Amino acid sequence: MLFAVAAASGLTWWLGLYVIVRDPRERGSRWAGLGLLAYGSAPAAGQVRAALGGGSAAEALAAAETVLSHLPVLLWTGAVLTLVPGAERLEKAWARGLVPVGLGALAWLVVSGREAEAGTAARVVTGALLLAPLAGALVLLVRARPARVGGLVTVATLFFTLGAALLVLPLGPTGLLTVLALDVDLAMLGVAIAMSSAFQAGEALWRDMLRSLLGAAVVMLASGGQVVLALVLGEPTPALTALLFGVIAVAVTVQTLAGPVHRALDRIAFPGDPEIRRERAELLASSEALPRREPGPPPMDEAEFARLTRRALAAYGDLGKLSSSPLANLPVIDGRVTGDSPLERAAELKTLLLESIRRLKPRDGEFGTSEEWRFYNVLYFPYVRGLRPYRRGARRDGLGPVDRQAFDWFLREVPERTLYNWQNAAAKLVADDLRRENWQ
Repeated sequence: MLFAVAAASGLTWWLGLYVIVRDPRERGSRWAGLGLLAYGSAPAAGQVRAALGGGSAAEALAAAETVLSHLPVLLWTGAVLTLVPGAERLEKAWARGLVPVGLGALAWLVVSGREAEAGTAARVVTGALLLAPLAGALVLLVRARPARVGGLVTVATLFFTLGAALLVLPLGPTGLLTVLALDVDLAMLGVAIAMSSAFQAGEALWRDMLRSLLGAAVVMLASGGQVVLALVLGEPTPALTALLFGVIAVAVTVQTLAGPVHRALDRIAFPGDPEIRRERAELLASSEALPRREPGPPPMDEAEFARLTRRALAAYGDLGKLSSSPLANLPVIDGRVTGDSPLERAAELKTLLLESIRRLKPRDGEFGTSEEWRFYNVLYFPYVRGLRPYRRGARRDGLGPVDRQAFDWFLREVPERTLYNWQNAAAKLVADDLRRENWQ
């Protein structure tokens, strides 16, 4: 059973990391990935605790196991809310209100775990606080029916909610099989989130996911297999049990996060050579994007094309993201590139976007604040010039005169929500311009 739990934990860690690293900017990906990482760690803590038998270390691991097995219920509520259209306010209320309350309830559950009556009351209250919001999010999800992944997410969330009720409420004894069954539900949820992310980006999923899974499985077998051999040939000890899960976790993490790990090592190895770091980062990003690239031209549907244009604009400075964008297969780019290099296509797409943005610019100067300037301003300065006026700690130091004027205008006259709405409208104009240039 130890080896089965180790394998299940390793695959759960892989899926959690994969969901996060596929699109770390997406809130749903972060919540779902963190939930998978927490749930994959819970059986590991339980196995090491069982190997210890007793003592203060075993008690600490029991507390960690309780928290880690309950956290996914809280985190998955946030992940589901990101899939419900128009639920931004509810998501904020969840993040600012329910998350602190839920974490406080988990702390109470851990503290009161030694006393039977107090522990039962804590489980009931904690279970209600965690399950009620998840059930509400499930109702909203059923009513919204999000495209492509609505059915899978709904079914997986329903089964996960029922299984979580058995786990977090004092309805009777729960065993390791219940925990592993819930792991399957969480895996379905993680796959659904990855599918949603791929659909929104217009990217392929299964080739990239299979490649990542094979890499994780190979390093998990190669690294963890040596510890398994030591456990089989020798006498199982708590140290070897902990080492098994630790080695698998480290191996899976390094393999799944290979891109970020390489970029971090480059920053350490080449601190005084930003050019080589930039070029290596672009090559790594292009390599990661290749399995996600959908072949063929982008969709002709007007709304879908506008949505993909909006995402490409948001990734303007990231050649890796642009490499996997369906817009990199625009017919006009075929005539501009000499081969089929993903980086060359991404660079040409970046040039196309800049040309379309510049066509929005009025002819009377370098900067203005009238209505005719707004669409140019909200695309050019945040995406092309890289201004981030709403970021905490953002400063005007080092900006040129025009950039400083734009920075002050955003802060004084353009609320962040208004900026987002104007960018959507401006992206529609850029999308129309690209469609005319490619299919006129």
